[in-house]
Amino acid sequence: MIIKESTLKTGLPKKTPSLCPECKKVITADIFERDGKVMISKTCEEHGFYEDIYWSDVELYNKAQTWAYDGIGVENPALPVKDGCPFDCGLCPTHTSHTSLANLDLTNRCNLKCPICFANANDAGYVYEPTFDEVVSMMETLRAEKPVPCNAIQFAGGEPTIYPQLFEVISKARDLGFAQIQIATNGLKMAREPGFTKKMQDAGMHTIYLQFDGLREENYIAARGVPLLKDKLAAIESCRIGDENMSIVLVPTIINGINDDQVGEIVKFAIENRDVVRSVNFQPVAFTGRIDQDERLAGRFTLPDLVDRMGAQTGITNKDDWFPVPVVTPISELMSVLAGEPKVAFTPHPNCGLATYIFIDKEGNSTPITRFVDVEGLMREIYDLSQKSQGKKMMLPVKLKAFDIIKKHFHVEKAPEGLNVTKFLKLLQAAMSTDSKETLADFAWDMMMIGGMHFQDDYNYDIERVKRCVIHYVTPDNLIIPFCAYNGGPTYRTEVEKKHSIPNDEWRARHGGEGL
Repeated sequence: MIIKESTLKTGLPKKTPSLCPECKKVITADIFERDGKVMISKTCEEHGFYEDIYWSDVELYNKAQTWAYDGIGVENPALPVKDGCPFDCGLCPTHTSHTSLANLDLTNRCNLKCPICFANANDAGYVYEPTFDEVVSMMETLRAEKPVPCNAIQFAGGEPTIYPQLFEVISKARDLGFAQIQIATNGLKMAREPGFTKKMQDAGMHTIYLQFDGLREENYIAARGVPLLKDKLAAIESCRIGDENMSIVLVPTIINGINDDQVGEIVKFAIENRDVVRSVNFQPVAFTGRIDQDERLAGRFTLPDLVDRMGAQTGITNKDDWFPVPVVTPISELMSVLAGEPKVAFTPHPNCGLATYIFIDKEGNSTPITRFVDVEGLMREIYDLSQKSQGKKMMLPVKLKAFDIIKKHFHVEKAPEGLNVTKFLKLLQAAMSTDSKETLADFAWDMMMIGGMHFQDDYNYDIERVKRCVIHYVTPDNLIIPFCAYNGGPTYRTEVEKKHSIPNDEWRARHGGEGL
């Protein structure tokens, strides 16, 4: 057995290891229901009591918990368990998931000064910018991961498009065999420098993760400090490149009371621009630093809030259409069985993300996949098949049985016109594949993923989520660190950047007084 049902305790109330937001000491938190919401509370002997909203809908919380799996971690590089999670990152042997997507920060410099950003050289007082050789070494570390080499990399920052050797880095990632090469960007250089997007594509870039906070200028003024809407639209237009468009994932940071009323507008915009936009990945804001509890509770936006706003503002989906990310784990497990070796598996904590797929016909009408596929029945039977098929030498009967299961749970009479079980199987394979950019592109123009990933902050910190994280950072020391430990909790980002940085004044002196 490769993937196994999780050891994660389910049901409410329950306890989980957490951190004091002030001193970062590990303390026990209670997770419990109150008035239909899931709350988290904890008390530090020195710094007192903290309470927050964990998930705003207990029904969705309980549904998500049923899809927990423990995956396989990373054998190398690894650090020994010494102080316990989240203080032994490297990864340590207690981590239950391998890297599904790796973040590699190219710089902490940026051409914006967003008040809600994790990384900013001006505020930090130093410049973190690994050399080309260091970046190559980090990528080689990811590709050398065992038992599952990392296949997907996202260049981040700061603003990675201002890295001086960006195109060389992209080309090297392609040469090293990354099947998915992505960049998380504010889009300014794409919008303002003609040909920049095409140069990234020619170097090997596959997907643009575009920071996109809505279709109203006031969104950007509030969250980013400057008007940016025209730049966002220009960046999207730059991805329309002849016969082969660049793929875009819109990434809106959602703040309750600021732009949560625009979830529907953003999704409708994505559908209208589906020739380049293949997905929307909403990210509820994480609170950094000290913040008053009343202010935090008022601004807290959780994944069930996303589900609520999506349904109310579009009419496309309802609560039954959404599932946590590990719902697709049975497909990963079956692919591993058929291949005879571990394949990429998406085994995060079930409360890290929610998503749905919508099928879009030629007229732009949208139908959630759950309206014509029994997702739960399909995935439960596929998982059972994968477990029963472990170690078998003859795979043809397994493939035939899998096809029968898919056919059983695909309701052709409810499917959008033109979608049959054979085409659906092709789309399903493409959705789970990291082997072919072209296959993924074919998939994306027929279906679009709408999802949300809620990264933790120190107030809602759940160490069980850190143990299962599938989005990892790689560092110049060739360590691998979960996202929510890198940017929150122990905040490895600060430690890593300080170790491998130079003061701002020294950086300016080296670059002829050039600003940051």
